[in-house]
Amino acid sequence: MASQTGGYYLPAPSHWPIVGSVALALMALGATFMMNGLGGGWVLWLGLAVLALMLFGWFGTVIGESVSGKHNKQVDQSFRWGMSWFIFSEVMFFGAFFGALFYMRVLAVPWLGSGDTMEQLWRGYTATWPTAGPGLAADGYKFTPMGAWGIPAINTLLLLTSGATVTWAHWGLKKSKRGQLILGLFLTVALGLSFLGLQAYEYVHAYRELGLTLGAGAYGATFFMLTGFHGFHVTVGTLMLIVILGRSIKGHFTAEHHFGFEGVAWYWHFVDVVWLGLFIFVYWLV
Repeated sequence: MASQTGGYYLPAPSHWPIVGSVALALMALGATFMMNGLGGGWVLWLGLAVLALMLFGWFGTVIGESVSGKHNKQVDQSFRWGMSWFIFSEVMFFGAFFGALFYMRVLAVPWLGSGDTMEQLWRGYTATWPTAGPGLAADGYKFTPMGAWGIPAINTLLLLTSGATVTWAHWGLKKSKRGQLILGLFLTVALGLSFLGLQAYEYVHAYRELGLTLGAGAYGATFFMLTGFHGFHVTVGTLMLIVILGRSIKGHFTAEHHFGFEGVAWYWHFVDVVWLGLFIFVYWLV
């Protein structure tokens, strides 16, 4: 193939980075107006629309280059390195939040409950986890922590199963079994959407019935920060899987040339691993 010969492919100058910059500027401006009570909601939505246009246009350009055979082995290798570093940055991102959870649970909370000075500041504070923190606890703020063996356990099963289905789809791609590829991706998308639906129900249950909100001090903040960002990553991963499913239906991938699929599969497995950490340290070991 032409994509496997010749030098490194250099694309033509693109206008999409400028479009993306305009989108981010509109989003920032709209959010600033809204936070200051100046309206601006339509500016924020306009920025999101321009961002969506940029993503569709830029990704469509790259997909067209790949399908036309312009990406050689060196380009493929650069894509792999780029995706690897991106996932590494995501590992560091979640590592910071897991580190914050460890600090509060193992170091800060015991320290707040010890010593004469702390006793004078927050008399009667019990330094146990989960906690709303000494200030809210002193005011009688009550919440119920999220249990592990309800929806979280079901969601764990869903994500573990989705890791198996995307791997099964990958095997089908390598063996040129298009039906297995498409079915495996379809099942993975369905499992991802099911996960998101159950997590949304879990959040509604936490707010309405458990008193567990973002305002529930240390535990509430870390719970929603960790699970919320993970849910965002599942949303992004599901959208990526839907795009890959559409490309698979159109026959864009072959057994020898399919990094677009592999990059999404890497990301999805990363999302699975992060959830296992969340299930253990946020839900189970409460």
